[in-house]
Amino acid sequence: MPNALVPPADPVTPPAAPPWLRAATLVVVAGAVLVVAWACATAWGAVVHGHPAYAVLLVLTLAGAVLAGVRALRARPARPGWRRAGRVVLLVGGAAWVVLLAWLRPFVAVEPALAAMRPDDAVTVSESATRYVLAPAGGGDGTAVFFQPGARVDARAYAAVLRPIAEAGHTVVVGKQPLGIGFLAVGALDDARAAFPEEERWVVGGHSLGGTVAAMEADAADDGDAPVAGLLLFASYPAGDVSGTLTAAVESVSGSRDGLSTPAKIDASRADLPADSTFTVVEGAAHAQFGDYGPQPGDGTPTISHDDARAQISAAAVAFVDRLSSAR
Repeated sequence: MPNALVPPADPVTPPAAPPWLRAATLVVVAGAVLVVAWACATAWGAVVHGHPAYAVLLVLTLAGAVLAGVRALRARPARPGWRRAGRVVLLVGGAAWVVLLAWLRPFVAVEPALAAMRPDDAVTVSESATRYVLAPAGGGDGTAVFFQPGARVDARAYAAVLRPIAEAGHTVVVGKQPLGIGFLAVGALDDARAAFPEEERWVVGGHSLGGTVAAMEADAADDGDAPVAGLLLFASYPAGDVSGTLTAAVESVSGSRDGLSTPAKIDASRADLPADSTFTVVEGAAHAQFGDYGPQPGDGTPTISHDDARAQISAAAVAFVDRLSSAR
């Protein structure tokens, strides 16, 4: 007969998860929330007007951070060693993701680029999730320019320097790259040519990393109904030797005070480009003066004004595109 006087044994309470693991998780969660808030507060215009990929990552990161924070705040029993190791790996991966998200924050377009995005009697402006277009209000002459922005640079930052090309009668299409990385936008030229079948010939160009991608696109382009007639490089150079395969005319515009695409690198690129390529050096110009997005880490110190540099860069670009258009 059971002894009714003996109380039942208390259930054994499993040990809680290590406090350090919960604290580390909350630190990463807080970092993720802060980075999302910082990116939205400081680069909202670029997030809204850029390729949607970065905005999607911000939303997913915020949702993931909230979920991870809720789970971390709940009392949870300790897990076996291998599961705890898995949580540590996820924690390290989450921290790396937050750092990457912060690094991907775009350089935001500033004036006069924003003003150049407004349409008027000379130039119409249209925008979609993957590109914006500056077109002559009276219709183009059949020669169009497709432009690849520099790495992590708001596509709108090139509106002021490229608008004179549209004012000269040529349609300008500026690509919005996923996450602001040109290598993720390879093929965008073909998309632009398909979207604007009325254009008879194309000039493909780009700034910095965008120019490197533009050189790849120009070298790979076929001789179809809208061939690539020219390659326009802004403070840029090809990734490899295209001197024997590239049939398009080449104009390289660079700055003598560029700290990233340095004069030495531009000079070395001569061997990788066709022998008849032309090189224009804007004396006193720096890397960030090829667009309007503020200073860039690692750049040189310019000795001319941004307005002066922009005017010279635009003049060289317009002369190049005009020459190709008149040669048809």
